[in-house]
Amino acid sequence: MTQDIIFSSLDGIDPGRFIVSTYYLETEPSADVLSIAKEIAVGQTTGTWVPVPEETDEIRERHVGRVVGVYETPHYEREIPGSAEKRHFILQIAIPSINLEPQLPMLLSTIAGNDVTITYRVKLLDVCLPGDFVKAFGGPKFGIPGIRKILNVMDRPLIVNMIKPCIGISPKVGAELFYRAALGGVDVVKDDEVLANTSYSSIVDRVKAFMEREKQAFEETGEHTLYAVNITDRVEKIREHAHRVIEAGGNCLMLNFLPAGISTLSMLAEDPSIELPILVHLDLSGVFFGASNSGVSAPLVLGKIPRLSGADMVIYPSPYGKFLFLRESYLRVAHLLRFPFYNIKPVFPAPSGGVHAGNLAPLIRDLGVDCMVGVGGGIHGHRMGGTAGAKSVRQAIDAIMKKIPLKEAAKEHPELAAALEDWGDSSGR
Repeated sequence: MTQDIIFSSLDGIDPGRFIVSTYYLETEPSADVLSIAKEIAVGQTTGTWVPVPEETDEIRERHVGRVVGVYETPHYEREIPGSAEKRHFILQIAIPSINLEPQLPMLLSTIAGNDVTITYRVKLLDVCLPGDFVKAFGGPKFGIPGIRKILNVMDRPLIVNMIKPCIGISPKVGAELFYRAALGGVDVVKDDEVLANTSYSSIVDRVKAFMEREKQAFEETGEHTLYAVNITDRVEKIREHAHRVIEAGGNCLMLNFLPAGISTLSMLAEDPSIELPILVHLDLSGVFFGASNSGVSAPLVLGKIPRLSGADMVIYPSPYGKFLFLRESYLRVAHLLRFPFYNIKPVFPAPSGGVHAGNLAPLIRDLGVDCMVGVGGGIHGHRMGGTAGAKSVRQAIDAIMKKIPLKEAAKEHPELAAALEDWGDSSGR
């Protein structure tokens, strides 16, 4: 058998047997891109930098990667312009799925390992998984339909609020902030990502205090509020935290899923004794997608991966607030969280960061009804208080859904009027 087995086409492989990864590759003009593609395909499967005797033809047929796509942008055919400083390619590499069991640590080790992301200027853009591989994952227990059923909210975007200040407050103070937001109509209140289990504010103490106020807010408004308590910790403690949350009457979990480990999220989602929705936060994700020519794309690391791992809600950057994040990337994250994906339920995208009543309109126009809007300071920093801040967001959502200009709606709602006066109106209508 010859080296020709390495090069194929998408039409020449069985899609049920291969995992197909798509990469961006940047090279010098003189680089031999076909050799680079071959080195990636072999290096991440059967081979090393020098032939070894035990790499038989049979092993290669069953286990070696295939180069199934090499596309240059712009796609030179006749000559490379002398002015070209770099060349840019899209590569597609197919890995036999027999090489690994259906689990994400080894999947990422295979498709984004050292022969890919360290040796070359390569960025993993996406991965297409065979149906049999995906069937081994349960995905989210609840997803969009389950969260809506819990909250009994079917026809509008949901609101997730971040407790502010982020850290340093007691469970009693945090519970009061929770109560104010819940009274104003927030659907989910989450811990800030920098607060988990501390000496002055334990997870159990927060859950008990917050859920007492949740009951009170429900009695006053008729609307339930989820409290996503941050259980991020060392791996061996996280499941214990989850069970303590359940025992204390909690109704939602939060995990910084990349620092804690992707499989930690899977562990929580797949545990039948943990019947709570899971909200995940984007911490550490910038390390993956921050560079344009290396790492892993934001849609993959914040979209497909947490959805497959079992997240029900994903906090990620809004392009209309304080973060440097392209609109195309934020939309693509939402696509991968919600579009059909085998048996995996759709997940709530929750863009956040500098969001307030006055800049909700572009988010809702982009994402429609099935989204969450993440608002922290825009609620707790409202000049009339947290309840008024929450009301201003609900009022803005109602106006946007009814196609009423925010300035018009503000004439009847002093909470919304104050938010627009202080932070502006970028609705464009």
